[in-house]
Amino acid sequence: MGGDQVEEAVASCVAALLPAVDRDWKEVKAAGLTWSCHETAVHIADDLVAYAANLAGRARDAYVPFELTLDEGTDNTGLLHVVETTGALLAATVRTAPPGVRAFHPYPFGSADRVGFAAMGVAEVLLHTHDLTQALGLPYEPPAALAESVLAWLFPHIQPGPASWPALLWATGRGELPGRAPVTEWRWRNNLVIPAERVTLTGIRPAAADDLRLGGTGGFDWIDGGPYEGTREACSYLMKAYEAGVHRPEFGVFALVRPEDGRAIGGIGFHGAPDGEGRVEIGYDLVAGARGNGYATEALRALTGWALAREDIGLVFLTIEHDNVSSQGVATRAGFTRATEEETRIAHAEHDMEAGLLLYLRRA
Repeated sequence: MGGDQVEEAVASCVAALLPAVDRDWKEVKAAGLTWSCHETAVHIADDLVAYAANLAGRARDAYVPFELTLDEGTDNTGLLHVVETTGALLAATVRTAPPGVRAFHPYPFGSADRVGFAAMGVAEVLLHTHDLTQALGLPYEPPAALAESVLAWLFPHIQPGPASWPALLWATGRGELPGRAPVTEWRWRNNLVIPAERVTLTGIRPAAADDLRLGGTGGFDWIDGGPYEGTREACSYLMKAYEAGVHRPEFGVFALVRPEDGRAIGGIGFHGAPDGEGRVEIGYDLVAGARGNGYATEALRALTGWALAREDIGLVFLTIEHDNVSSQGVATRAGFTRATEEETRIAHAEHDMEAGLLLYLRRA
């Protein structure tokens, strides 16, 4: 997901709408919206340039304060040229922004990276082109890979359907899927990022997790030897949850990235969402070249603090091998304490904790 996909989405939009440039778009209401077709097309361009501005300007707390205004008398052909131009601006901004840069977007954690802005731009174009073509009686189906990418980058909480475009329309309340309830309210979801002292915990999206489990980098710049095999295995579990429709992105896997050089040095994450008693397990690993510097302790402390600040979590626990003395030290330095014999017995008897593991706990 990047500048090429933004340009591909815009090209599909313009090609679909060109046959209707002689129609009066101000007199036709876009399908499913309160806006006219003209207002909807302006909205596409406005979103594209706003995303470019926020990313280029590194907006922190709000959108950059300006709005797109067309020259008086701009016809539909001119409007489509504006869509092409604003799409090119977003594509260029995405291509030139450093990987770790984030800028303001409200949904749901207050910021997005360059991939997120590209995905949001593609989503706006695809979905509103659908709204326009439906109203104008024109055929439209975007490239399947674009719809699939939007789902994987922005809808990690949605089970992918057998076909990506119908699934995206359903996920945004624009269509039906057999066996699934209609969607009446929806939001896409950019990834969660949690700052620690010298590392940033960057939420791994399904698209990146799929690449990692298959041996790729997930789009991260890893130090030599990375990623560690535990991170790839965790991404395999993430993908199983995503494909089953039970993935909760905030309780997924995070890459540990050093802001100083943008290099990924390890992974940390939850073994799943909290259970009915408010318990959640964390696992972590570091690339060999990053060990012994306190990174794991900082990351564990940050993720645990984030978890215990939530109302639905009262206990975070770790399970560590007897001979893994370094990991036990990480747990202790991050504020965890060794479970009592009775707590360990219950974990084995009632919660199927694997024999031979040590249990470490930290409570709210």
